[in-house]
Amino acid sequence: MTDEPIDAAEPVPPRVLTPAAQRALAEAEARRAAEAEAVPATEHGGPTGPEPTRYGDWEKKGLAVDF
Repeated sequence: MTDEPIDAAEPVPPRVLTPAAQRALAEAEARRAAEAEAVPATEHGGPTGPEPTRYGDWEKKGLAVDF
């Protein structure tokens, strides 16, 4: 073990990516862009208030049913 300090000014060589890795990164970026543009679908005729499946029951016409 040497007692010399590590020089932070030394440049780190850039990583060389394989063509497959470059394609994978490009596909992931395209998916992220498509997800950012996607608008969530609105529900028509669904329950009002908090999401019933999140809270564990569904109320319809005064009856609550646990899943």
